[in-house]
Amino acid sequence: MPLIVRTRARGVETLTLDAPERRNALSAALVGELADALTAAGEDTAVRAVVLTHTGTTFSAGADLRDPPAPDALVALLRQIVELPKPVVARVTGHVRAGGIGLLAACDIAAASHTATFALTEVRIGVAPAVVSLPLLPRTDPRALARYCLTGERLDAAEAARIGLLTAAGDDVDEVLAPVLDGLRKAAPEALAETKRLLTARVLETFDRDAAGLTALSARLFASAAAREGMTAFLERRDPEWVV
Repeated sequence: MPLIVRTRARGVETLTLDAPERRNALSAALVGELADALTAAGEDTAVRAVVLTHTGTTFSAGADLRDPPAPDALVALLRQIVELPKPVVARVTGHVRAGGIGLLAACDIAAASHTATFALTEVRIGVAPAVVSLPLLPRTDPRALARYCLTGERLDAAEAARIGLLTAAGDDVDEVLAPVLDGLRKAAPEALAETKRLLTARVLETFDRDAAGLTALSARLFASAAAREGMTAFLERRDPEWVV
């Protein structure tokens, strides 16, 4: 069964993460399918914009600990979203954790319902939000980000919008996005591509400067004893040994 469901309406291609039994975790297979779907949408002249959404109660739980993607594959996926010559809009009605937040940060516009929650939980399993930081750091409030990266605390949609992780939040995410998608449909495709290029320049500078080092850091941390303990504790539903 495909992990990405593709639908289209009036020039907007919707890519739906469809592995709810795994909380849409970023497995090697899901990352590969999403990259292929984005490539196809980017090359299709009939596509004006892309919506990235999900089935189930979780947008994405982050890296799949049983089948994680290679760090460079996740970097490539995030960069692909940033560089895609079509606006990419995240539509969220559920929970977003760790690497899933990287997907949101890479999107040009992100909206969520008030049922959504967010957390950068990497420190709680013994790693750091290394790759996720590439699109996240240039787009969010640094003081707030320091708190949530260092503590792993959960934040709601209103707070996510306040710190810049989301563009907007509301009771009905489709009502929030209706004027956004209407505006994108009214825009000239070439103008959208060039405007996106202007808006993402600083994010891509971060990728150019830091991606190699952060990919290496991510690989080193995931291979560490602390990560093995953290991931084992997570899978066994217990506290890791360092909790005091």
